[in-house]
This record gives sequence, C-alpha cells and structure tokens, in this order.
Amino acid sequence: MSAVLSLREKGPRHFLDLKDFTGAELRALLDSALFHKRTRRNPPKRPLAGKTLAMIFEKPSTRTRVSFEVAVKELGGDAVVLSSRDMQIGRGETIQDTASVLSRFVHGVLLRTDSAARLHELARHAAVPVINGLTELSHPCQIMADILTFEEHKGPVAGQRLAWVGDGNNVAASFIEAAARFQFSLRLACPPGYRPRAEVLDWACAEKADVEIGDDPGWAVEGAACVVTDTWLSMADSEDEAASRAAAFAPYQVTAGLMAKAAPGAIFQHCLPAHRGEEVAAEVIDGPASVVFDEAENRLHAQKAILAWAME
Repeated sequence: MSAVLSLREKGPRHFLDLKDFTGAELRALLDSALFHKRTRRNPPKRPLAGKTLAMIFEKPSTRTRVSFEVAVKELGGDAVVLSSRDMQIGRGETIQDTASVLSRFVHGVLLRTDSAARLHELARHAAVPVINGLTELSHPCQIMADILTFEEHKGPVAGQRLAWVGDGNNVAASFIEAAARFQFSLRLACPPGYRPRAEVLDWACAEKADVEIGDDPGWAVEGAACVVTDTWLSMADSEDEAASRAAAFAPYQVTAGLMAKAAPGAIFQHCLPAHRGEEVAAEVIDGPASVVFDEAENRLHAQKAILAWAME
C-alpha cells in the first residue's frame, strides 16, 4: 500500500473526502482494512505504538467514537476524546491556534463536526493528519466501510449497480464520490428539494461517473445489487421541519415490496442509527437482506486502515 500512496509523503496524510484520492489509493486502503479484519485477534504488528489520536466531537456519536477509539488502541496507540465544551475552541480560540497546539501534542486529529469549512481549516493549519469523522457535506469513513461490506457479500463492486433511496445528504454525497472512484453504477431516488448538492452532481459529471438521479424509488432499485438509505431527519431539525420532511419522504420508505424490485439476493445497507417504520420497514432492516451490523463492524476495520496509513 505504501508504494501506491507514496505521492502523499510530503506533509500530513489527511483523510478528508473520497474525491481527494484515486481509485487505486482507495482500493489499497480496502485491502488493508480486510487484512486488519482477518488478523484482528493476532495482529502481526501494532503500527501506532506510542502514538495518540485526538478525537474531537462537536456532534454526538456512537459508532464513530467507539470504532475509532477501539481501532487506535488495537493498533497500539491511544486516544484523547474531546468535545467543543472541553476545549478553548468553544470559548473563541481560533481553529489555526487549536491546530498548531494539537500538532505539538498528538500524532493525528479526528473531527466530527457540522462544519466542513472548520474541518478543512483545521487540516490547512495542522502539522499532523486530520481525519473527517463526519461533516454536514460528507462521511467518507462510513462509505469505506460500506464498500468493504458490499464486497464481502457480493464480490467486487466495480460494474455493479447500487441504489440510494431517500435524502441526498452527506452520506449520499460520499456515495457519489465512491461511484466515481470504485467505478460502480449508482442510481439515487430523492424527493424534489432533497437531492444532493449541485456541486456534487457537477463533480460526478465531470468525472464521468455512472450516476443517475430521479424521484422514483422503484426505478432506482430496479436490478440493484444493494439498496441503501439513511434517516430522514437530522438532530438539528425543528418540529416543523420534521413534519415537512416526514411528508416528503413517506413514499421513499424501503419496504419489502421495494426490495423485491432489486436484483435477486440484493442486500440492504443503512449507516445507523435507524428509525424502523420511517426510512425502512422493520421487516427489511431485521430481515435476511440486511447487512447493517456487518456494516457497523466494518467501520472498525476500515478506520484501522485509514489510521495506519495516516499516522504510521
């Protein structure tokens, strides 16, 4: 893997968005993730021995926090978990100063935030790797786990068709970037007014990615090897926003009937947390097509690969 990623030797190895990498680089990370998964109980080495990751959470987290903290420790390192309430950044210290200080203390920084601008400013000023734990615009670590999970169940993703049903949100944006880099076909069905940002779709077009978007869930899932959805609501949504979203997304619930339109043996993915009876029917997420808990576990292995590459 180091030979493939040698172009990033000059300066910190940030992991901010999938579009920043070539398909070969991302493939090398997936190979590394699979290696870490297979050797978890008897790892040949601990590449982060003596190293510390600062984990900053401006948004609540279960899977991101636990998977990254366990990953660092299983790789031999340690983690310091912080929230904006714990830091002077919550009292007006600049991102630049925070980046400079943390770079003197730790060997990498994970940020989970509702501001992609803050993430990129942190990366500009940090002398150590910065990893995107989620922003309002993208969620690349999740998608690496999703592709790893897909390939474990369905074989190589290149040339396959995947379907996204629901909100054209940050996870959908990273799926679009993945379609370009891993060369799979992606159909998205989103309600009017909830499609991915225009700049994401423009980027996909410029990259000649096989990405199509419409508003018919049946069209999107037809023949798909995998159907993916996410929650309809954000923690920041008001009661009025929640009501309007629920009305707009009601026809986009992933039901058993919708899954029946996908390819035989199609799998169902969801990054969790899920709301049964809203974006997905219980019989789907709890049924035989669902791989959501394999997907959640693979956050650990995919992120081990990212951490080892960035911080080793």
